[in-house]
Parts: sequence; structure tokens; C-alpha cells
Amino acid sequence: MLSARRRAACVVALGLALAGASAQAERRRADFPPAAVDYFRGMDGGVALAKPEIRGRNTWLMWTAGNQAFWDYLAGHGFGTFDLIKMIDSRARPHRFATFGVMNEPGFLAATAPDQYGLWIDRPAAAGTPYGESFPQADFVRAYGRSTGIVGLRLFANPKFDAAARRRWDPVRYRDDPAYYGDLNLVRPYTVGMACGFCHVGPNPIAPPPDPENPGWENLSSYIGSQYWHAAPIFSFAARPDSFFYQVLAAMPPGTVDTSALASDNLNNPRNMNAIYNVGARLAIAQPETLAGGNLAMPGARASMPVPHVLKDGADSIGFAGALARVYLSIGAFHEEWLKHFNLLVGGTPQTPISIAVAKTRSPYFRATLDRLPDVAAFFLAAARPHPLAAAPDGARYLTEDDAIVTQGKRVFAKTCAGCHSSKLPPPPEGVALFSPAWDQWTRTQDFADRMTAIVLAPDFLEGNYLSTDRRIPISRVGTNACASLATNALRGHIWDNFSSETYKDLPVVGSIEVNHPLTGVPIPYPMPGGGRGYMRVPSLVSIWASAPYFHDNSLGRYIHDPSVAGRMEAFEDAITKLLWPEKRLGMGSVYRTTAESWLVLDRADLPPLLVAALRAEGVLGANDRALRIGPIPQGTPINLLANTDLELSAANAPRLVKLALDLNAALRDIKARGLAGAAATARLQDLIPDLLAVSKCPDFIADRGHLFGTRLSDDDKHALIAFLKRL
Repeated sequence: MLSARRRAACVVALGLALAGASAQAERRRADFPPAAVDYFRGMDGGVALAKPEIRGRNTWLMWTAGNQAFWDYLAGHGFGTFDLIKMIDSRARPHRFATFGVMNEPGFLAATAPDQYGLWIDRPAAAGTPYGESFPQADFVRAYGRSTGIVGLRLFANPKFDAAARRRWDPVRYRDDPAYYGDLNLVRPYTVGMACGFCHVGPNPIAPPPDPENPGWENLSSYIGSQYWHAAPIFSFAARPDSFFYQVLAAMPPGTVDTSALASDNLNNPRNMNAIYNVGARLAIAQPETLAGGNLAMPGARASMPVPHVLKDGADSIGFAGALARVYLSIGAFHEEWLKHFNLLVGGTPQTPISIAVAKTRSPYFRATLDRLPDVAAFFLAAARPHPLAAAPDGARYLTEDDAIVTQGKRVFAKTCAGCHSSKLPPPPEGVALFSPAWDQWTRTQDFADRMTAIVLAPDFLEGNYLSTDRRIPISRVGTNACASLATNALRGHIWDNFSSETYKDLPVVGSIEVNHPLTGVPIPYPMPGGGRGYMRVPSLVSIWASAPYFHDNSLGRYIHDPSVAGRMEAFEDAITKLLWPEKRLGMGSVYRTTAESWLVLDRADLPPLLVAALRAEGVLGANDRALRIGPIPQGTPINLLANTDLELSAANAPRLVKLALDLNAALRDIKARGLAGAAATARLQDLIPDLLAVSKCPDFIADRGHLFGTRLSDDDKHALIAFLKRL
């Protein structure tokens, strides 16, 4: 645990001094007062928090930054499938964890009757105000709304629900009639906002809930990550298996979400919501990066400053505060401006950067968020501790290896893993810069192995160790699926331009990698583009026993919907075996595929005008057609063959996309008309694969490939290494 002095030093290093808030910040606190009520005190092992840290946890778990207006907007612009008010229906409370993987809020019960608007909303289990009497209710509700009964989702009265909206409101039609609830002009009685905790709260690995549907606060961790969260039921209440949109969501492994799905870069990129551990140690190893232009509008930003990496590809690179601020924008804060810079969900039009300076000037919610970030940083520095297996109920039964085997595992770890997976490293030889090519060469020597082994064998090796260097590693070296490293939202001139450093944007091109044909598996060379793309940051191994499946999209290992210690260890043993014995992986079986015949239906209003014009000119869209329909797409089709199509248009490539749409539709309808299936359907699509790959933003389909480090060890060394990894 960090001392108070060390915590303060870390916060200052972030450019987020806790003391001496400005007069402007104090005025904004009057508008959106941050609560210091320790309502969540049972969480995170009951850690004792100071007032700023309590405010930080409250921000993390309840502050929506006004994004309730965005999620209300999306309910009317989400192809008639998305609505958080339907998702929070209290009648689902008894099976929310089973269905959605989200956490029911302790202290609430399922409604016994609908409210005045005919909606079923969870109710407090006890009379009075659930958050205590020390904070004025009007101030609290204005800042944080009230609980939906789901941790991380907050309920607000809809300011647009006036007398006319009330007269039109029909709860029966809202429940059953797609024409009614899909109406763009429908005004709902409530809006639902999303706090960070919705994606980051999960069952505490060392105090798991006996019944996941009814956890106590002591059973929850605010930083473990929502490892059982499932995108499809959350974001597609009305979608059916015959919708390609549903198929994309359903293929995302539990515990993952595509953070670029809204500001779409036309890449299907589910990424896991990993735990946030040992923040102080993570900050201590952050390396300097160059910031310029819009970066410097972020409070505390400097032209050169140490930067930890948050996103999987290391694109969030203007500091921890900047990364947190970007998250609030990406989940809908200041959506009135945000939506001007991209085409929601569909993409296709060139993105433009959202300006930090503009957000600071025009959005009171964004300014209030910036004011809260020092408290959030303080909370993580105080509370984000590891979850050791030895501290879990019955954890000792999984730690039976003798000291000699564990010591052998430590030696293997020092030689094979620690060069990337330790924040405690030996000082390099004179003239060798940390993380330089010369450093990488030295880490392969016996001298490094000897020095690293002494560090790993030390009794304090795990204390304050982030178990990662936080470096960006070329995808050509790590070999995992390349799609996350090919994300484009943080490139120069794109939506998150202001939140990525010059260092990121100027990263060297990593060269060519090998991908596989989506139907046959035959290797294909693929030259990686640059501009920042082509890298993945090293993940932390802290409490790795609790975080399986592995890889950035949870594709390595079998998913087990059981947060008990036994369930987590079953998942760990399966995933770690596949990590070290790659012959046990699924390979082509890990390709995301459709599970039913489906159609891709895109509303004409959501398509780029240039594409609409080209489609109409070719007769693909009639004058009265409201949607573009592509299909039927056969069951078993690789999802990313279509989902990764680059729709960014110019006068030059619009005709090519239109021709591809025509050819694809003709082939799909021929497959349907002739009743082709299996190999026959594959053969009919075969001729279109080169054209589809030519417009793909990521032609890499095998999800569980790569990271072959340690796979050549002897079986004895592998088993010893596993024995040590369980103890991290």
C-alpha cells in the first residue's frame, strides 16, 4: 500500500494536484457537487479511504458526466434495438448476472409493481435515502441521478418529458410495439446514464458472492473489470439472430466490448475490461512522450511528460488524466459536439478530431469531470490492490506445489517472462538506454537472466510490482491478432487525435505480418500500415489467476460463467495451458462466425450521402428504399470478413464499394436460392474473398493466435512457471 506522501507525489506527477482547487473549480463543484458519502465502503476489501478518495470512488461508480442524454439519443438512433430503460427492467433482477453479466446493486430489490409511468424500476430495500442523509438529496440527484438497481447505471428524470410527451406515453406499446419504441420522436420518462463502474465493477475474486445475483458490497470490486458482462443482450434487446448486427455483438467474448463501435472506425475490435492494479507502480515506469497541439489543452499536460498506456494499443498517450477524460467522452459526455466528428455506428465519413479546448470551453460536464479526476486518481492509488489467490476462500487448495517447484518457476519467469512482465528490472549496462534495441538485445543474455533472477527471488519482488513494463510491442513480434493494433481512432486527424501523443503518431511501421485466409486458413502476407498502428502494450500479470480467458479479447481459453474461486481456477488452468501449449488452441475454430443466417440492414439515413448516391445510381437502392439490405449471409460466415470493411468514402473508391455490394448480394442470394451449405456455400463465396480482403481494415481472423513466448520450455519448466504465476 502506498503512503500518503507517495500517493500525493503520484497525483502531482499526473498533473492533478489534490490541494488548492481553483475558484472556478469550486464554483463548478457547486453546480455538480461531488459526494463524499462513503456509501460503497464495503467494496474493495473494506479499504479505509480519505474523503478525496471516497469522492473518487463515487465518481467512478456514479458520475455519468451528462451522458444520459447521449444514451437517450442512441435509443432512437440505434436501429430499433438498443434502449437502456428496457435493459434495467426490474423483472430481470433475479437473472441479471446470468443474462447480462452485470452486477445487481446491493440494498435494492425487484419492484413489486410498475411505477407511475408503467415501468418496472428496482426499489431500495429499506426506507429512507439509500445514500445517507449527509448529502442533500436534490444536489445528489442532480449530480448522480438515482440507482437503477444495477451498479454503474444511473436513472434521471427526462427534462423533455413534458405534458405532451406524458399524454403520448403508452407503457404497453413501449413494451411490445417496435413502431412505437423505435420512433425517433418518442420521449421516454427517464434517461439512463452510464458511469465507468458499469464496465469495471465485478465480483471480488477473494470475496466472491455466494449468489452472483444477490451480492453484498463486500463481494464486489470496483476495479477488477466487468469480466462476465455480455454485449449482445445489453446492447441489442430487440435484435434477433437473423440480424448481422446481433451476430457481431454475440460473437464478442464475455467480458469484452468494442470501444470503437460508436465512433466507428469500421473495425470489429472487442477488448477485455481488464483490472486496474498497482497504479503507483504503473506510473513509476511511465516513459516520456512528446505532446503537441491539441494535447496541451489537457490540464497538467507538458510538451514532454511520462505517459502510462491505457488502451490495448497504447493510443491513450497524454497521461492518466487524459485517458480518463477521453473515456467519459467516448461513452457520451458532450455528445452534442462529439457526434459532429464521425458517423455514429456506421462510419464511412472521414473523422475529425474532437478538441479538448472546445470541450473545456463549452461543456460544463466535461469541466466538472476534469475537476473530479484528482479524486479518481487518489482513489486508485489507495485502493487498487492485487487479489492474491492465497487470500481467496479455499485458495490454498490450489497452491500445493512445494517450494522447490515454485523457486524453479521463479527462475523460469526471470529468464523467459520478466523482461516484459516486471516493473522491477535490473539497471542496464552503461550506454544502454532502457527499452532501446540495445536493451532488448541485452535482455536475451545470460547477464540479464542472472540479474533478473536475483530480483525475482527477492522476498519483496511482488510488492508494488505492476508486472508489466507498459511498453508498446510490435505486433510483428508478439504475433497476436492484429486488429486491436490496427485501430484508427487515435491517428492524426481522427476523433481521438487530441488524446494521442506525437510519439504515438510517429511510431515506426512494424513491417509485414502473416495472416490467414478466412475460409481455408492459408497464410497470406499483410503489410502493416503506420501512423501509430501495429503495436500492443504489455498487459499486467497481477492476479493473473483471476483474469482468464486471456489475450486482449478474451479469446484464449474457455469462458466459464462462474465467479467463484473454483470457476476462476478452472478458467485459469484451461487458458494458461493453451498459452504454453499452443497446439491445444482452437486456431481456425477461434474465427468469429455467424451462428445463423442473417441480414445486414443499414438505414439509408445512416449511410454516407456519397455512398447513397452511388448505390442509387447503380440501382441497388430504389428511390423509396429506406434501407440497404445485404444477405442472406450464410451461417458460419466469418463475421470480420464483412464487419471490417473500410467504408470511408471518396469519389474514387465509392464505385468499388458499390460493385462489391452488388457482387456480394448476388452471391449470397444465389447461395440461398440453390440451397447451398457448408463447402458448397464456401466455394461460392471463394471468388469474392480477394475483393473483400482488398477493402478490409484488418484481414486477420484467427483470434487465439500468437504470444509463443515460453512455448518451447520443457513441460517441467512450464508446470513450474504455472505454479509461480498462480501466486502473482
